[in-house]
Amino acid sequence: MSESSARRAPAEQPEQTSRTVEAPLTTGAVARRLGVSPTTLRSWDRRYGIGPAVRDEGRHRRWSAQDIRLLETMCRLTSSGVPPAEAARAARSDTGTSRLAPQVSVPQVSAPQPPRSRAAGTLPLGDVRQECRGLARAAVRLDAPAIDHLLDAAVEQYGVVTAWHEVMMPTLHAVGRKWASSDDRYVEVEHLLSWHVSTALRRSTPAAAPRAEAPVAGPVVLACVPGEQHTLPLEALNAALGELGLPTRMLGAAVPGEALTAAVQRLGPAAVFLWAQARSTANLPLARHVAATRWGVKGARRQPLVMLGGPGWSGSAAREMPRPRALKDAVELLAAAGSGS
Repeated sequence: MSESSARRAPAEQPEQTSRTVEAPLTTGAVARRLGVSPTTLRSWDRRYGIGPAVRDEGRHRRWSAQDIRLLETMCRLTSSGVPPAEAARAARSDTGTSRLAPQVSVPQVSAPQPPRSRAAGTLPLGDVRQECRGLARAAVRLDAPAIDHLLDAAVEQYGVVTAWHEVMMPTLHAVGRKWASSDDRYVEVEHLLSWHVSTALRRSTPAAAPRAEAPVAGPVVLACVPGEQHTLPLEALNAALGELGLPTRMLGAAVPGEALTAAVQRLGPAAVFLWAQARSTANLPLARHVAATRWGVKGARRQPLVMLGGPGWSGSAAREMPRPRALKDAVELLAAAGSGS
């Protein structure tokens, strides 16, 4: 090697590295990075013009750093519930504006990224709120930060009851239907979404604080019957009652009968809400036993109002106790019981 060649080599090396780092990516690589399917990227390209500016000789898509920034904007907008066509217009507008600005640095598209889901597909949502569609898209992509943001925004804007009925439940049901019809392919989506719904509900439940005036009646006890593990509806009810400032005691899943009875005797609750998801777990004798529990001094003994929740309580035998059909109905009944009215 000549002396002049040796002097040029160090200066040429960074340029070669830069070309390697910023090499265009294939559609599959971009899909894995963004957590969407290759079919979705091809559809956006065909329908909305959200595609690579340059293609190779075989007409294969090769995505540059600028193309990927456009896709990232598209994903962010659709995750928030914006329809794809509108999101594409906004993404192109944003990217077009940014191209006029000085480029200080170019993101290195081959930098390591956390693994994302390759699950793809749409959920059977029907006629729902725009927020619900955004939540469904984020759930399918397993995009936990987006799920948290959308759930918190829904609770803050609409309150727990409306967010549960019109955002959380429609999306959970859609995931369940997709799971049932796709050979368990979407079980990870349901698990992730359920966890984040639970987390959002707990996050929205205010910490118990002493009230200026003592409540007329005791707290509301919330419990799943023995053998019942489905707690999400109880968590929604707990959050909704907390939003109204009503005291609760959440006992959670599969509470043994003896423990439930002991808690009722110790707390003297205004009401007890028992959840049974399946008929196999619904325990009417236990509900009757809890309803008959008494406490207090002789001549002024009291007993709780027992309410039944969940599809497990069916048949004429369960009609002897209040059985609200929806969260909003349960909140109204329990609020009245908790205030002593």
